Amino acid sequence: MSYSTILVTEEDGVRRITLNRPERRNAITPEMQVELIAAMEEAAAGDCRVVVFAGTGEAFCAGLDLSALQKMNDKSAAEHTADATRVARLFRTLYELPKPTIALVQGPAIAGGTGLATMCDFTLAAPGAKFGYTEVRIGFVPAVVSAFLVLQIGEKQARDLLLTARLFSAEEGLRLGLVNEVMEAERLEARMLELSAVLKANSPEALSATKRLLCAQNKVWLDGAIADALAANAEARGTHDFREGVAAFLEKRKPQWKSY
Repeated sequence: MSYSTILVTEEDGVRRITLNRPERRNAITPEMQVELIAAMEEAAAGDCRVVVFAGTGEAFCAGLDLSALQKMNDKSAAEHTADATRVARLFRTLYELPKPTIALVQGPAIAGGTGLATMCDFTLAAPGAKFGYTEVRIGFVPAVVSAFLVLQIGEKQARDLLLTARLFSAEEGLRLGLVNEVMEAERLEARMLELSAVLKANSPEALSATKRLLCAQNKVWLDGAIADALAANAEARGTHDFREGVAAFLEKRKPQWKSY
């Protein structure tokens, strides 16, 4: 398959999926979501031993692209549901990928970018990396990603990050358990190769079986959580605050939230 928003290469058993929209800080579009899903499905079915995610330029991923935001308020309920379902498939495909995954985070990874970076089995980050689940700032509900975040760090910590929408550093990500290692940006590539060598020395069948086991242990809960997330997402996209938040963001003004 050919790709226009990502680069896919493979060498010595390591498949690299690189977000390749540096002029847009690798912001996510629906097309990129589809391509990421396809690239991961190819990796799952192929002979690679490790899958690496990276971003070109200064950012790992700036979140949803402005062009996608501009179309939000004109979409039908069915289109909003399709968007949310595609996001759920993207994150679930990453979560259930049977090969070990490594994220190289050299710069900002915001909103959906935080999800992509921290849901990998190993997240290696530079000190300058920034993370944040910023959706509620513009009237979004961080619905799908919240399910995986609760699994990773527990509800109390998840509430902090999701409700404040604050940015946090690589060092705090390490403390929370969302980042595995923090190192200078120039060391990320070498550390990835070291870690890949360790993973490739292990049994590929056992690695795959271990990942399937971990996913199976959470499947029933996650099925319900994602179903709830899709419902919450659909409901939120029909609200005043969603429409106002998107409009205010695009118009670069302070939103006027609905009073209660």
